Amino acid sequence: MLNWSFNRTVATADAADPGGPSLNDHSDIPVTPPPRRSKIALALGGGAARGWAHIGVLRALDEEGIEVGMIAGTSIGALVGGCYLAGKLDELEVFARSLTMRRIASLLDFTIRGSGLFGGMRLTRRMQEHLEHLAIEDLDRPFVAVATEVNSGHEVWIGGGSLITAIRASYALPGIFEPIKCNGRTLVDGALVNPVPVSVCRAHEEPLVVAVNLNYDLYGRSAVIKHSASVQKIEDQVHQENSEARLGLTSVMVQAFNIIQDRISRARLAGDPPDLSLHPKLSDIGLSEFHRAGEAIDRGYQEAKAKILEIQRMQEALLR
Repeated sequence: MLNWSFNRTVATADAADPGGPSLNDHSDIPVTPPPRRSKIALALGGGAARGWAHIGVLRALDEEGIEVGMIAGTSIGALVGGCYLAGKLDELEVFARSLTMRRIASLLDFTIRGSGLFGGMRLTRRMQEHLEHLAIEDLDRPFVAVATEVNSGHEVWIGGGSLITAIRASYALPGIFEPIKCNGRTLVDGALVNPVPVSVCRAHEEPLVVAVNLNYDLYGRSAVIKHSASVQKIEDQVHQENSEARLGLTSVMVQAFNIIQDRISRARLAGDPPDLSLHPKLSDIGLSEFHRAGEAIDRGYQEAKAKILEIQRMQEALLR
């Protein structure tokens, strides 16, 4: 009875003064705004086919409202980062997920006269469909692609000019793609000098740097092993080679490049560590297995999702 009387009184009061305040009106209750968070700078590392994981990382950050204020990219990290800032991540993901081994072969223009196995022009034409005439200065946030000057060994930071040229120079893997001529310099893959470009973000005075390292789980700690060389008869050596799977030329080159990236990454990151590192588990995806984009994207997404709370805590801490 008491409840009925209370409800009736309220209804009558509302009806008598329809313009007056109602008990159901919460407009005077202060609304707590969402916590302010600092933007992050992303250092997207090299890793060839494993680099499709960067797409998953960026998808997860966007879903959670993590704002990216700058991107520095090496090799495929430059490709994904540049497309993201150009608003072309959707198109890149559709392209990546559509790749098959046959389609990959159709995009590679084999050459025996140049300084790389592939000229790369077919792939460039595909990029031109979406990025032609776009300059780095046209992007709404800073972007830097890392390359290597092959004649001097200098680390080159490309922060202006043609976006396509910057991306091509950053992923021009020696022996695979022809070097890129740019303003009197001959440029190749930036992973030779700076596989995970945290230092670029630091030089731009970014307060919160998140690195995506694609090669972290390839070799563990890369231990030093003391070894003794044994004398082996020629016939025993031939028998052993015939009974074991032999590495081809391409496999040896790929493994050597993996080792170089891993060792350089560890040295560079030890001296200039990021605030947070993401390590998607990608060791079973080979450098040339671009047709496994779906797996790489999913693993990048999962790794970023697992670190979202940690990123948000660091963002909030910067604004206190």
